[in-house]
Amino acid sequence: MNMMASNHSYEHLHPLSLLPISTSLNQVKQIQAFTIKSQFHNDAHILPKLIDSCTQNPSPSSMDYAQQLFDQIPQPDIVRFNTMARGYSRSNTPLKAISLFITAISHGLLPDHYSFPSLLKACAIAQALHEGNQLHALAIKLGLTQNVYVSPTLINMYTQCHDLDAARRVFSNILDPCVVSYNAIITCYSRSSRPNEALSLFREMQRKKLEPTHVTMLTVLSSCALLGALHLGKWIHQYVKKKGFDKFVKVNTALIDMYAKCGSLDDAISVFQRMSVKDTQAWSAMIVAFAIHGQAQKAISMFQEMGKARIQPDEITFLGLLYACSHSGLVEEGCHYLYSMNADYGIIPRIKHYGCMVDLLGRAGRLDEAYKLIDELPIKPTPILWRTLLSACSSHGNIELAKQVMERILELDDSHGGDYVILSNLCARAGRWEDVDSVRKLMIDSRVVKIPGCSSIEVNNEVHEFFSGDVSTALHRAVDELMKELKMVGYVADMSLVFHADMNDEEKEISLRYHSEKLAIAYGLLNTSPGTTIRVVKNLRVCGDCHSAAKLISCIFDRQIILRDVQRFHHFKDGRCSCGDYW
Repeated sequence: MNMMASNHSYEHLHPLSLLPISTSLNQVKQIQAFTIKSQFHNDAHILPKLIDSCTQNPSPSSMDYAQQLFDQIPQPDIVRFNTMARGYSRSNTPLKAISLFITAISHGLLPDHYSFPSLLKACAIAQALHEGNQLHALAIKLGLTQNVYVSPTLINMYTQCHDLDAARRVFSNILDPCVVSYNAIITCYSRSSRPNEALSLFREMQRKKLEPTHVTMLTVLSSCALLGALHLGKWIHQYVKKKGFDKFVKVNTALIDMYAKCGSLDDAISVFQRMSVKDTQAWSAMIVAFAIHGQAQKAISMFQEMGKARIQPDEITFLGLLYACSHSGLVEEGCHYLYSMNADYGIIPRIKHYGCMVDLLGRAGRLDEAYKLIDELPIKPTPILWRTLLSACSSHGNIELAKQVMERILELDDSHGGDYVILSNLCARAGRWEDVDSVRKLMIDSRVVKIPGCSSIEVNNEVHEFFSGDVSTALHRAVDELMKELKMVGYVADMSLVFHADMNDEEKEISLRYHSEKLAIAYGLLNTSPGTTIRVVKNLRVCGDCHSAAKLISCIFDRQIILRDVQRFHHFKDGRCSCGDYW
C-alpha cells in the first residue's frame, strides 16, 4: 500500500506521526521521501527516528537502509550508535555491531551501560569469545561490570561461548546480584546440563528473599527435567501456582516438559488439559511427551486435535511426530510426516528431522535406505546422523556397512569414544577379535575415552548418582542379593554383551551386575516404601541385560520402574516394558 498515494491527506502532517503506522521498509522509505519533499529533512529528529524504525525488527534490507541513514548523520552520538548496535545484535550479521563499535571509538566516543548489552549479545550469538573478552576488559576499565544491564549479558555471553568458569567468575564478583543476574547464571548452568548447580543457586535466591520471575521458573523447571527430579518438580509446580506464574503459557509448557521428562505422563496431560490458552509450543510439548513415552498413536491423535484447533505446527511438532514413529516402527507414517512438513506447511526439515528418519529406517532394518538418505541430503550431514546409522548397524549385526559408516564419521569427528565402542562391540559379537584390536588401537591413538554409565534416582527430595562399577559396600551386597533373587526366577546374565576376550564368564557377569541402572534400582528398592514407583535417569542407552533385569524386578517386587535413558522412557510393570522390546 502506498502511504503517500493521497498526498493531500498528509501534507499538513509531521512525518514522525506516520512512523507508528508504517508496517514495511517500503513505507519507511516513503516517509523519508515525504520528509525531503515537505522540507522536514533538516529536522534533527527525523533520521534517528527513521533508523530506530528500521532496527525494531531487523532484516538484511532494513539494516542496510538503516546504515545508509546513519551514515548521513554528521556527528552521531553514542545513543545513535547504540540504536544501530542493538539492530545488528538482533540481525543475522551480529558482528557488524562490533565493527560499528570500533567506528564509535575512532570518533572519540566510549560505550555506556546501554552499549554493552547489545555488543555482548552480538558476541554471544556469533560465539565470538575473543571479542567478548575484550569487551569485558573494557567494561572493567569503565567500572560498568556491576551494572544491572551489563553483568547479566556478560554471564550470558560466556554461557553462549561455552566458558562456564568465566560466567561464574562474573557472577561471583557481583557485590549484590539482583534477580536478573541470578536468572542469567541459573540459565547458564541449566543450559550447560549442570542442573544441580542451577537448583542450588535458586535455593540461594530464596534464602536472600529475592522474588523470582517467570524466567527463573522456566530455568528451574528445565533443571528438574534434566535431573528427572519429580518430587522437586512437583514442589516447584506448587510454588508456581502460589506465585501466579501459571498464567504464563511458557511456564505451563515447561511444566508439561518437566513432568514428561520426569516420567509422570499423567501429570503432563493434567497440566495441558487445564491450560486455558494453548499455543503451538504447548501442543508440541504434549506431542513430544507422548513420543518419548512410546505412545505413538496418542502423539498422532494429538497432532490431529491440534489441526482441528487451527493451531499451526512448527519444527518441534514434527520432530515429536517423527520421534514417535521412530520408536514405534511406523515407517510409512514417518515418511508421510517428513514429506508433509514442506509440502503442506512450508517447514523445511532440519538435521534433527532427518536424524529421526535415519533412526526410523535403521530400527526397521532398512539400513541401505538410511545410508542413501544421509548420502543424498540437501544439507551437510552431521556426525550425529552417521552415529545414528552406526547404532542401527550394530543392532542388526551389519559389520561391513558399520565400517563404511565409521569412515564417514571419522571424516567429520574422531573424538567421540562411543563410536569406537559400538564398532568394537559389534566386531566382538561376531568373534572378529583382530578387528576389535584394530578399533581399540585407533581409539587409543585418537586419545578418546569411553563415557562412563551414570544413573540417578531421587529419594526424599535428594538426587543420588551412581556410576557403573562404583559402589559402596552396602549397595554392593544389596545388588548381589538382588541378582540371587532374579536367578531364582530364571534370570541369566547376557554375557554376550561383555566384549573382552580375556575375561572369563564370572568376570563378565560381575561386570554386568554393577551397571549404573542396576545400582540405582537397588538403591530405590532399599530406600523407598513397598509399592512406590522407582524412577531412574541414565545418561546412556539402557543395555539389554539391565532391560531384562528391570522387567523381572518389576514383577518380583511388584514395583513400577520408570527408566529414562538417552533415547526414551521405559515403563516396567508386571514383567513387561512399554517399549515392547523395540528400542
